[in-house]
Amino acid sequence: MSTFERYLTVWVFLCIVAGIALGQFVPGPFQALGRMEVAKVNIPVGLLIWVMIIPMLVKVDFGALHEVKSHVKGIGVTLFVNWLVKPFSMALLGWIFIRHLFAALLPADQLDSYVAGLILLAAAPCTAMVFVWSRLTNGDPLFTLSQVALNDTIMVFAFAPIVGLLLGISAITVPWDTLLASVVLYIIIPLLIAQAWRKQLLAKGQAHFDAAMEKIGPWSITALLATLVLLFAFQGKAIVDKPMIIALLAVPILIQVFFNSALAYGLNRWVGEKHNVACPSALIGASNFFELAVAAAISLFGFESGAALATVVGVLIEVPVMLLVVKVVNATKDWYERGETA
Repeated sequence: MSTFERYLTVWVFLCIVAGIALGQFVPGPFQALGRMEVAKVNIPVGLLIWVMIIPMLVKVDFGALHEVKSHVKGIGVTLFVNWLVKPFSMALLGWIFIRHLFAALLPADQLDSYVAGLILLAAAPCTAMVFVWSRLTNGDPLFTLSQVALNDTIMVFAFAPIVGLLLGISAITVPWDTLLASVVLYIIIPLLIAQAWRKQLLAKGQAHFDAAMEKIGPWSITALLATLVLLFAFQGKAIVDKPMIIALLAVPILIQVFFNSALAYGLNRWVGEKHNVACPSALIGASNFFELAVAAAISLFGFESGAALATVVGVLIEVPVMLLVVKVVNATKDWYERGETA
């Protein structure tokens, strides 16, 4: 992990401060940017989201799907946690905390939107940063690559139905046309562009590909930070008025991260997978494809929505919390391996 990536939370915090300040003192330019829309899609943010997502998807090798058969149990745990537990547990946590425990402390007109943002955050497994987390735990690189490739394949078909189902269960109106457009715009098209680009780069050799990845790597984070400045320029008034909102939204996200990572880690130990498989399986279960969540929240509910803010809170806490999970799985390796030999 580069120094820039290691201090991502610091940069996110600084962008939040900058966005709030700019939105308060020079609102005109940001309002103009907010009006630049085509079919409910904000053009500046749409372009930034593509710059975020495409370099990450270039790294995904769908040829690694054949590696799935090498670790069937670990892949089974990953799929179970990511698609049958994670989105539904987040919807439940959103209902408990946002609709009930914290309802009196949050803006009443944004409660549904906050829940929707939490659901969007949990409905897509991490695509890029999981490679970093896996490396920090000495995770099996082929398993990590195969689970990312498989999750991305499933995401193309399952993201919209799962989000639609959970929004419906949560009594939130599902704008199906916008949701399906978001899948095409922020998953399918970037995936096709990224894989075509990957093929072109690899045609010139692995060294050329690695050099290109190193060069374009910072694009994703830079675009993310620029998007955050725009988001918080619009969200600034609500945050200044009620600064506890971010802390309250962080609670269900934190619980979800620790619950899903512990569940995946424990299930891998129970089924007899190796530690270097359990680690990336637990880490992808805990982290989110927050770039997609942010993009979908903006498309579905708008810049100034509680959904957009909830997904941004996920970005804010992602790095420090995941580094804590990395520390825990590394520290418990001896305990884990005693279970392997039991």
